[in-house]
This record gives sequence, C-alpha cells and structure tokens, in this order.
Amino acid sequence: MSLTRRHILANTMATVACAVALLTPKRTQGADEMEDFLWRLTGRKATPSNRLRLVMPAEFPTGYTVPMSISVDSPMTEADHVKSVRVFAPKNPLVEVVQFHFVPGRSLSSVSTRVRLAAPQHVVALAEMSDGSLLMAKAWVTVATNGCL
Repeated sequence: MSLTRRHILANTMATVACAVALLTPKRTQGADEMEDFLWRLTGRKATPSNRLRLVMPAEFPTGYTVPMSISVDSPMTEADHVKSVRVFAPKNPLVEVVQFHFVPGRSLSSVSTRVRLAAPQHVVALAEMSDGSLLMAKAWVTVATNGCL
C-alpha cells in the first residue's frame, strides 16, 4: 500500500474530527442546565411547578425595564405559605436579580416589578415554600439592548 497525499489528508481530517468531538464539552438539555445552575446556587434540588408562575414578555425592545410578574398558588397560612421568591438571570453581571420575602397571613403571594437584563436569556424564579420545597419556573426573554451597562 502506497501512502498518498489523499490518504494522509483523510487520516488527518479524521484525527482532527475525533479530537474535536472528544474535547468539546457535552451540552445537556436546557432544563438540565437550569437545574444544575440552581443546584450550584442553592445546594438543593428545585422542582418545575405550575404553582409558580413567572410572566415576562418573550421579546422586549430594551433590557433596562423588562416587566415581570410572579405569583405562587399558596393559601398563605402558617402551615402552608411561600417564604421567599428569588429571581435569577444567568447572563447578567449579577446573577441574582431580586429576592422577595413573604409573611403568612399578611401578604399576597404575588409581585410585579421591572428588571434589567443584559442579554437574551432564560430568567428563572425560585420559590421556597414553608415545607422546605423549592419550586421553579422560567421564561425566555429576548432583549434588543443590554440593560446592565
């Protein structure tokens, strides 16, 4: 068998393709990435839930004032209430955007405000319940300008 330029080129290309495939970090599903992100921040497992609703526009022209509404289905009694809700934006310079604390019997389990976003990203809300469980909701928001300059 003679060694030709074509064989050398084909073997080199195959070697480079294998090296790139082995060295490239494995990407996981979006939900897994978000659960890993929350695990690193809180040290606990969050559960996606329909009880926690995060409402944000899918597209917004500026990242400076993106409207956000959060509500949690909770009776707000001493036995069953929302202790706090934290909001994270992983692509912002400061990842934790805001934290709200709730008092059973005195406050509603909903809040509306505006937040700044640096880039298009998933915004994640994490509600800590009185039984210690963590509820998670997320929303994709595309912003045209960076609101964190």
